[in-house]
Amino acid sequence: MNRRRFLQSLAYGSISWSLSFPLVLHWPFSSTANSSEAPATPGDLSLARVGIGKGKDYPRLVRQVVALVGGMKAFVKPGALVVIKPNIGWDRPPEMAANTHPLVVRTLAEMALEAGAGQVKIFDRPCNETRRCYHNSGILPAIKAMDNRKVRCEYIDRRKFVTTPIRQGRVLKSWDIYRDALEADCYINVPVAKQHSLAGLTLGLKNSMGVLGGNRGQLHRQLAQNLADLATVIRPALTVIDATRMLLRNGPQGGRLEDVQINDTVLASSDPVAADACATVLFGLAPDELGSTVAAAGMGLGTVQMSRIKRIERP
Repeated sequence: MNRRRFLQSLAYGSISWSLSFPLVLHWPFSSTANSSEAPATPGDLSLARVGIGKGKDYPRLVRQVVALVGGMKAFVKPGALVVIKPNIGWDRPPEMAANTHPLVVRTLAEMALEAGAGQVKIFDRPCNETRRCYHNSGILPAIKAMDNRKVRCEYIDRRKFVTTPIRQGRVLKSWDIYRDALEADCYINVPVAKQHSLAGLTLGLKNSMGVLGGNRGQLHRQLAQNLADLATVIRPALTVIDATRMLLRNGPQGGRLEDVQINDTVLASSDPVAADACATVLFGLAPDELGSTVAAAGMGLGTVQMSRIKRIERP
């Protein structure tokens, strides 16, 4: 634990907060982390679009929020190979908020098929025992229940990791990345929103570590920049952030219901940085308090300034 805290202080020395306050869905912050971005003007078409919605009917909610950013057909073309990358990292049931909610994952798979996807693959590289994570998260049973040969919730095949150059990386120059993630026609990133002992929060950028091979612990030093570097190669067409249940403490694994807050919220965007920025606000933080978001925005990978994000809320 001392080593973990040491690494955390190196990468996120500027982050300090309490997650003991009630969470609210409003947008009070105007981040100045990426000062190269000009202020928005009324009607500015360059604004990043983030769809946001609340509701108890999660399948309906996912559909409504994706519709706010153009609908699934804007991202999935007929015959496409679609990869849906949830968090299935932990041997925890859905109510513990350690993994993406199975209804969110299943609904996105259904929507991809409806848009004409030729094949949908769902996978993650868990931290706990793989089969227990896939089953107890509820994700594998939810996908199996679809009974559709075009959709597969697959275990990672370690032979499929390929050493990939990261040419734009400022710190990370290459890493072993899962081939199916690299070759997808449409990569949909579906993280759960939760506290993380090293990263501060784990959202979309952090979720990319689930398609990495090798010793991922080595990335914890300079984690924020490493995640931004990875984002130059792992580029989701759509990010859908599951904030239906939010793990406020003892992340990323959790294990206590008292650490979970039911928030019934889903966010969606084609801008992965803007998606993370808006999800950060759900925790009562400004987007520039999360190092990975700031680093990615600084590399031109998306928008962190709230003034340059058009937040489209479900009526």
